[in-house]
Amino acid sequence: MQHPRPIKVLDLDVANKIAAGEVVERPSSVVKELVENAIDAGATDIRVEVRGGGLQSIRVVDNGWGMSTEGAEMCFQRHATSKIESADDLTRIETLGFRGEALPSIAAVARVTIVTRQASDEVGTFVTIENTAVVEKGRRGCPVGTAVAAQNLFKNIPARLKYVKSAGTEAGNISHLVSQFALAYPEIRFTLITDGRMLFQSVGDGSLFSALVKVYGVTTADAMVEIHSDDERRSGVKVWGFVGGPGVSRSNRNCLSFFVNRRWVQSRALAFAVEDACRPLLPEDRHAVAVVNIEVRPDEVDVNVHPSKSEVRFLRDREVFFSVQNAIRCALAESISLHALTSQPDISLPSLHSRLELIDQRPVAIALPLSAAGTPAGSGATEPPVLDASVTEEAEREPTILRVIGQMAGTFIITEGPSGMYLVDQHRAHERVLFDRLGKERVQKHGASQLLLDPVVIELAASQVETLEARLEELSDLGFAIERFGEGSFLVRGIPSAVGRVGNLEESIAEMIEQAAEDGAAGDWQESLLATMACKGAIKAGQALTLLEMRELLLQLEATSIPSVCPHGGPIMVHLSQAQLEKQFGR
Repeated sequence: MQHPRPIKVLDLDVANKIAAGEVVERPSSVVKELVENAIDAGATDIRVEVRGGGLQSIRVVDNGWGMSTEGAEMCFQRHATSKIESADDLTRIETLGFRGEALPSIAAVARVTIVTRQASDEVGTFVTIENTAVVEKGRRGCPVGTAVAAQNLFKNIPARLKYVKSAGTEAGNISHLVSQFALAYPEIRFTLITDGRMLFQSVGDGSLFSALVKVYGVTTADAMVEIHSDDERRSGVKVWGFVGGPGVSRSNRNCLSFFVNRRWVQSRALAFAVEDACRPLLPEDRHAVAVVNIEVRPDEVDVNVHPSKSEVRFLRDREVFFSVQNAIRCALAESISLHALTSQPDISLPSLHSRLELIDQRPVAIALPLSAAGTPAGSGATEPPVLDASVTEEAEREPTILRVIGQMAGTFIITEGPSGMYLVDQHRAHERVLFDRLGKERVQKHGASQLLLDPVVIELAASQVETLEARLEELSDLGFAIERFGEGSFLVRGIPSAVGRVGNLEESIAEMIEQAAEDGAAGDWQESLLATMACKGAIKAGQALTLLEMRELLLQLEATSIPSVCPHGGPIMVHLSQAQLEKQFGR
């Protein structure tokens, strides 16, 4: 057994690197700390410039108050801050930064240069820090404000580089972060430049709606509903912002934004409050879009519970939860003219659901031949499914091992097999057929495309644009015809022929593109995208099929790789043996 080493005080360099590990996890952490400093300095214009996903360089420039020569040197010392003076100040934090750890932590893992000038100074000051030591300083002409540049992030910590994602993924994280700042501070103009190209710029006119348009696009912003709390005087909690109305949803929770006293935070409890209130309007496996501002007294929220200040603790968490939930419910109820609900003193989820579910019971008809569709898909086409002559002949020529008896509830195909009865879920069965067909085209890398009669414009969040653009070639191999169409928008001219025709084309394509823009390991996103494409193109529950169509579907299902399970892992058929049936009848 090795003899224990004696206790000693860590070297300053080692201590700084340990502290940096808590504050600087990835390039977006650096951007967050620098932008927060700029906001605290009273900036109204903040520009973020990134190269190589932030690993090569990050530069944040603001027009804030700037610093003196003494302050420019002192700010790199641990726990040097202008934002608190005593322990009592920790109970009423009103700034984004306050620990004095950001700049020294960044300087421990990168080469950092700061250039700054106050309005009262004729020239500015510059200081360069590397490995926590000053390597250069002096006076330099510059505008009022501060510019901080961090270069070669984690170069001196190779172990940390193993946990950093690709440059595209890290750039996407930074883009998402900047968009959240734009939503939290609509009065500030934020500009993001990635590898020399402007990716995002907010208006900075003080309107949250204007920020929404820039982040999510005008179509989504127009469909969102304004939130305003009615019980602020009673609860002491003010809730305001926007939430997606009927038809506005996403495939993930990335578009749920919460700001507590204008600080962007992550909170499972708040996410549950919003989605619980939105549940009656959300399709299955879809998530809400919301920007929720929560204002409470500074002494009723603890912002010092997480190293990166991304989580908070409320003194009265139940009041905050119910204030958010009720504000969302009232906004949604008012938006669909259910005034009777808002007049009730207590709006419970079941009562809201019972009233709203009637709105979503619209019949859906999908124009999709069960054979490979080669005809152009028109936007919103809703003809009933038909079989062409070749399909009819094949169905008659090659009877399946399962004998089709009929259809139940327009959803399940009733069949008889050698060992009893089989109920086949028609939607999942067709999902499997389309998924395998798309998978073969993916391997061959020449997916056939069908041009749309009316091209569809898709607006994406700023954080998704670069990720999607990097995958346009791969999407083309799958059969998508997509091109850039202005800031934050893409024009979809064609979709894979194997998918056939889908209902609500614009919404379906948007979901597919969202899936393609999702971050994830290489390859995984394509599998997920193919499953989404197959789901959108498959016939739906409640759709009547002829006997020939049911037979053809079963023929195609038998030819797939895994005919018993859909691409999402759900069972395609349920077997009831003859013995089970006889037992039920007491035989």
